[in-house]
Amino acid sequence: MEQHITLDDGDLHVRQDGPRDAPALLLVHGSAASVRSWDALVPLLTGSHHVIRVDLLGHGRSGEPTSHGYAIPEQARRVGEALDRLGVRQVVVAGHSSGGLTATALAERRPGLVTGLVLINTGPSMDAFIPQDFTVDPAQWPPSDEQVRRFASTGFSRPGYRVPQELVDEVRTMSFRAFAGTMQASGEYLGQRALPERLAVVGKPLLVIFGEEDRRWRPSSAADYRVVPGARVEMLPGVGHSPLMEDPERTAAPLLAFAGTPGEVGGPRVLPGGQPEDRSPAG
Repeated sequence: MEQHITLDDGDLHVRQDGPRDAPALLLVHGSAASVRSWDALVPLLTGSHHVIRVDLLGHGRSGEPTSHGYAIPEQARRVGEALDRLGVRQVVVAGHSSGGLTATALAERRPGLVTGLVLINTGPSMDAFIPQDFTVDPAQWPPSDEQVRRFASTGFSRPGYRVPQELVDEVRTMSFRAFAGTMQASGEYLGQRALPERLAVVGKPLLVIFGEEDRRWRPSSAADYRVVPGARVEMLPGVGHSPLMEDPERTAAPLLAFAGTPGEVGGPRVLPGGQPEDRSPAG
């Protein structure tokens, strides 16, 4: 089911899949992407979850913001308002790349709504960023297919993987204002405070999935998240920045194990003394 939700500062495109009475799982795309970046993963999730995807303002089939711009907290606010309209009261949120920033900001803003977080190849701080050899001249926007493919190529590392044409199209249909504003907003949010520090304060169950061959964020930086109490870090060999597209099966497995049901997000609760809670049936 697809729909547009009209907010005070723009129209948000939303897609829902899976049973509506199942636990809610929100998927947030990264910069210059859309709901379509999750297409290969969603069929693996809908057997057990109500999967919700949004195009952040400025992306995909959503409009551009009429006010407040592309700041990460504003994007998170809009997503929260959309979930309210859908009647979602609790949700596990998974974000890919900069989508993990929006997921974190949503948990900061709406702690009663978010029950757990999954960050997929989301850099923990700007120190982990690998500079990219890609510049954009606004006078020559949109970029050519070849330019987009060169930029997008660092987002994939699996041998033989070809950048999907739909991803190229998504970038070329963005306005320069949206592209530049989104990139700037991500840098500002990470520059203000590193994600592990934010997440330690948020206190939500956390799963980090990271492709070991990432060429945009240092893969070793995934270890930075271990300072978050109870955080789980899953490294995926043989894939890069976009495991949700490069290897959806291996991405889905830890995500589903983590998401569980509303009362079991993150797996067994850790009791004082470091021992996991015993949930086996009595007797």
